[in-house]
Amino acid sequence: MLRISLLSPKGPLYRHRGGIFRKSLRYPPLTLPTLAALIPEDIEHELTLYDEGVEEIPHDLDADIIGMTVITGTARRAYELASAFRARGITVVLGGPHVTLVPDDAAPHADAIVVGYAEDTWPQLLRDFVAGRLQARYEQAPDLSLANRPPARRDLIPSGRHVKTGVFEATRGCNHRCDFCVVPFAWGRKPYQKPVADVIDEIRSTGARRAIFIDLNLVADKAYAAELFTALAPLGIKWGGLATSLLARDEELLDLCARSGCIALLVGFESISGAALKDMSKSFNSPELYAEWIRRFHDHGIAINGTFVFGLDSDTPDVFEKTAEFVIDTRIDLPRFAILTPFPGTGLYQRLAREGRILTRNWELYDGQHVVFQPRGMSMRELELGNQETWRRVYSYRSIAKRMLATPIAKTLYLGANFGYRYYGRRLDRFYTCDWRMLQPEAA
Repeated sequence: MLRISLLSPKGPLYRHRGGIFRKSLRYPPLTLPTLAALIPEDIEHELTLYDEGVEEIPHDLDADIIGMTVITGTARRAYELASAFRARGITVVLGGPHVTLVPDDAAPHADAIVVGYAEDTWPQLLRDFVAGRLQARYEQAPDLSLANRPPARRDLIPSGRHVKTGVFEATRGCNHRCDFCVVPFAWGRKPYQKPVADVIDEIRSTGARRAIFIDLNLVADKAYAAELFTALAPLGIKWGGLATSLLARDEELLDLCARSGCIALLVGFESISGAALKDMSKSFNSPELYAEWIRRFHDHGIAINGTFVFGLDSDTPDVFEKTAEFVIDTRIDLPRFAILTPFPGTGLYQRLAREGRILTRNWELYDGQHVVFQPRGMSMRELELGNQETWRRVYSYRSIAKRMLATPIAKTLYLGANFGYRYYGRRLDRFYTCDWRMLQPEAA
């Protein structure tokens, strides 16, 4: 009987103890349940799953093989856990975005690494392990398909610890090449799509009335998006997801999206400066049209979780006030702000490294709220404090009330989400600190 444990290490925001949120406000993650579903039926096994964001990982965890999914912000913790488990003779496998971006960074900390998506390599790895021929590295096959895959083992997700909303995935990847984004540099720009019928069947099988699509860009392929939206409409569900601002330019697709039950979308506006967007290779965004696009989304009953990034080379200290004013004036329902983060392996990281501007390689600080590089148009401290002040200003009671005047969603839902972000934004200086950690040994 093979004893398998699948782990998701904690990060600075979501952790069982010591994070900003005492109870997780995130949706149930699909990575571990998906890996669980991919375990070959012919391998007799016992399986345990631990998401350290909502529960403790036992120090005396008993397993033959442990698989961990790693993002850059959790890499340090993953390596720490891997060292402890390997010292006890347990085989450790690391995979996920960070491992795919910088496999040579992860390899010394594991018995095997999985680079890329694991639909084919994870089952093969387990068979190799049972046969005593585990390889050091498993690479995603170029002909990967998401068709005819088993649904995620949702029965393994602990109840009562996440937002009670069904989580689904229809596509992976994005056809754009924004230089700060991990996706094109980790997995390329090739889109991966599940057959629409498979997506609909999975939603129906769960009985979900509300859904979140974790796809990075649901409208990357407009024909596929139209097919998906058409198939969703008869289900009568309410759903949210991620899309680019390009959706607002396509009235027919936007209308179809709304009629399918969409009530909220995360849209990466990133900056209100056209020059900044050009620098990050996201020039398809047009700041002069943002206000009109937001109005179009609202007119279709779709609330916007708009994201913005600070610390771009053209940013100066006035960017914070200007962005806050813009967000409040355009009535963005749920704004979110981050400090530009050069994730390893991305074009942004490579450029800043060439320029000698990477200040630390302590991956735990790569979480979107730490300054890990030398900004060009302001000091590190100005960037850190400006980000914090923008959160506080945009989530003041006055701002929440003003933005609520235009929201198309229920006021209870709007207020719940905004007060949650207010709680988060007013605690950044407590849970995210920069200067003293720059002196740690991982500094560049």
